[in-house]
Amino acid sequence: MLMKLSFNTWPYASFPVWLPAYPLEEVIKRIANIGYDGIEIGAASPHAYPPTLTKERRKDVKKILDHYGLELSSMLPALSGGPGHNVASPIAEERRHTIEHYKDLAELCSEWGGKTLLYIPGWQVFGTSRKQAWEWSKEALTEIANTAKDYGVTLVVEPTPFDSNLVDRCDDALELMEEVNQPNVKVMFDTFHALYRKEVSSDYIYQMGNNLAHMHISDNDRLAPGQGRGDFHSVIKALKDINYDGYLAMEIGFDRRDIEPDLVARQAHDYLRAVIKEVESQNAVLEKI
Repeated sequence: MLMKLSFNTWPYASFPVWLPAYPLEEVIKRIANIGYDGIEIGAASPHAYPPTLTKERRKDVKKILDHYGLELSSMLPALSGGPGHNVASPIAEERRHTIEHYKDLAELCSEWGGKTLLYIPGWQVFGTSRKQAWEWSKEALTEIANTAKDYGVTLVVEPTPFDSNLVDRCDDALELMEEVNQPNVKVMFDTFHALYRKEVSSDYIYQMGNNLAHMHISDNDRLAPGQGRGDFHSVIKALKDINYDGYLAMEIGFDRRDIEPDLVARQAHDYLRAVIKEVESQNAVLEKI
């Protein structure tokens, strides 16, 4: 089983805080040169917000990805801000705007050779019952999945307890996936959120099993893996056990200004490569016994 590493563009994108910002073309070059197999692109300016992305630039970005041999592992929507992008919003116009944003991203993801689009289930607003917020999110995901299917794109539901209040746990993500019941709707999780909930990341992997289609890797406090208290040896071992063949996307270092994006990208890459090699060696020894 090949373990592929990807890096999320948030630390290079001045989003969601005023970080050092770089053009997407420059980010692709840097991530490829560090040694990553793929890139996870956040759909916000200045990188990939569809309303500000011309047809010509879309083609240019694809050429640069191909030039550096970097796969688009995944895309994720622009979060909150002025447009909102809350699929569970009590404002019907906001829900519609967000659904169309996801549909645009499914098309863009496919155009750049990607097959995975993260689904952030939204957040419950005061005055809206959880049942209603859940229903709106489920309806949105169903509609988006139907469009994404035409582009060969899979939606992966992410539980986000640190950021949101609707899909907090592993069980919540699986429940939403099951209720939508579409072949191109799966689940994912971010080790950061499991650590935030003081839960065991490898437990999520075994529970999600064959439905786990994507992963975010982060230590506590959005540190690079190996810099905090996360047990990433157990994470890699669990992924091997379930024969996971998706990407490990580093989503780290974007919640504060005092970082150097290249540094955290290298820390994560070098640490995870070493852990993967170590776990593979241990497995090889065990297989001989």
